[in-house]
Amino acid sequence: MRQVLVTGGGSGIGRDVARDFAKAGDQVTIAGRRMEALEETAKGFDMRCMSVDVTDEASVKALFDKPYDVVVANAGAGHAMPVKDMPTSIWTDTLAVNLTGVFLTFRAALQDMQPGGRLIAMASIASLKGGANLAAYAAAKHGVLGLVRSLAIEVARQGITCNAVCPGFVDTDMAAGAVKNVMKRMEVDQPTAEKMLVSNNPMRRMITVDEVTAAVRFLASAEASMINGHDLVVSGGEI
Repeated sequence: MRQVLVTGGGSGIGRDVARDFAKAGDQVTIAGRRMEALEETAKGFDMRCMSVDVTDEASVKALFDKPYDVVVANAGAGHAMPVKDMPTSIWTDTLAVNLTGVFLTFRAALQDMQPGGRLIAMASIASLKGGANLAAYAAAKHGVLGLVRSLAIEVARQGITCNAVCPGFVDTDMAAGAVKNVMKRMEVDQPTAEKMLVSNNPMRRMITVDEVTAAVRFLASAEASMINGHDLVVSGGEI
């Protein structure tokens, strides 16, 4: 039985990933800021819920009271805002959650991770291209990919792999927030805003959480033992 940790496990992709590992018989720990959301994820499953602020070193360290075989750094957040209007606090907070959080999580994981271990970061197509009003988020996610590629080289001879999953717009609460932002900024209705968000996806639809979970499942599998430092893009051909 593998020991699995999923940060940001209280909703969206993290919730689906955590439940997928639990269904496979793995012992899953989920972590996040909102205990109520974590408990909702764990309902009906044998999961451990732990409160964490991934931007806080001591909080992250407390998660690692035991070694994990698979660590999925999924916690993240984003703000859509032009650079000229962006307060420094938004910039630093976005980098702290999306980039420093991954660094702290992976660094703590490596203290006790054994050969065969899997480090998986939830990145984004924003790791691979820029976007108007997404400078802070894209900068952070570009940084995640740089971290993953560098760390993959460091851990390779230990029999550990480090990879990233890079989805496009996924049908989650975060995407719903992006839709509302487009509706407000462009003064359009919801269907129009949704079409605008997926207009660069050749399949012209949002990605489902289970399609992202499948990518995580593969990277955590024995079959992916020689895949290291890779960005697995789930975008319908957008990237």
